[in-house]
Amino acid sequence: MAENRIFASGLRFPEGPIALPDGGLLVCEVAGGRLTQLDPSGNATIVADLGGGPNGAALGPDGRCYVCNSGGFAWFERDGRLMPGSAPQGYEGGWIEAVDLSTGRREVLYREVAGIPLLGPNDLVFDGEGGFWFTDHGKQRKRSRDRGSVCYARADGSGIVECVSGLEGPNGIGLSPDGRRLYVSETPTARLWAFDVQGPGRLARSAGTFDGRRGELVIGLGGYHLFDSMAIDREGNVWLATLPTGISVVSPDGRLLRTIPFPDQFTTNLCFGGDGRRTIYVTQSSLGQICALDAESEGLALHFEATLQENAAALRL
Repeated sequence: MAENRIFASGLRFPEGPIALPDGGLLVCEVAGGRLTQLDPSGNATIVADLGGGPNGAALGPDGRCYVCNSGGFAWFERDGRLMPGSAPQGYEGGWIEAVDLSTGRREVLYREVAGIPLLGPNDLVFDGEGGFWFTDHGKQRKRSRDRGSVCYARADGSGIVECVSGLEGPNGIGLSPDGRRLYVSETPTARLWAFDVQGPGRLARSAGTFDGRRGELVIGLGGYHLFDSMAIDREGNVWLATLPTGISVVSPDGRLLRTIPFPDQFTTNLCFGGDGRRTIYVTQSSLGQICALDAESEGLALHFEATLQENAAALRL
């Protein structure tokens, strides 16, 4: 693994990076409430002002950028680092939205599931059918914390279903290379769960847990660790952003293959990009930076990432 380098700085708690064909990135600025484009030199241009707290992002089948918006946080600074707190004043829930990259126009698709408000949508991943799985992390208050969920939704806004409930701070989400396994990370427990996918919006129940809702436990780290988002390589290994240490690389059978340290305690998100998808872009969120480093592993091609290459001439990219 090569030494990491600063790709971009001066961002307001960046998360949800998406690699672009030209070597740049799309990124959500959670504290800035916006979707931002970074050119190959790391220079920033605002694509859309979204408000709330845009977090996870992914490209959809129509070429739009789909965003999990948590509704925002109360922010505070400590030792020159920006950090999220509880729900902000005036918080009214979270939502899922889609952004037209050629115009910056946004469309809110979902604010609830089965009549239950979305509380803190966090991360999403598209399947090959054109729908997407996403996590609702919930919100934390002084003496209470929401139980989270995993949902599945159609990209056109026509349907959404809750698939798993009662999770402890579900955060990162990803699919195995064959699309048959859905990975979900829990933040406060530092646990990675896997669910067998039976079809769009359908997960098999697990015999390995007391209520059948949590799937298979892949790994849980001891000590003080928090899992955030993830990326998956072509071999099926799960690269987990791990607070406060950096990145944990976990095999599909639950072995911790290696750890990659980063200086920011809020190393939150990552994606593969660059030539042969062998560059890892990592958000050092409290520092407002994105790092890049070369890796020996090749990243998994995500569904619909080719829509950017196909439509690049029509987009502001």
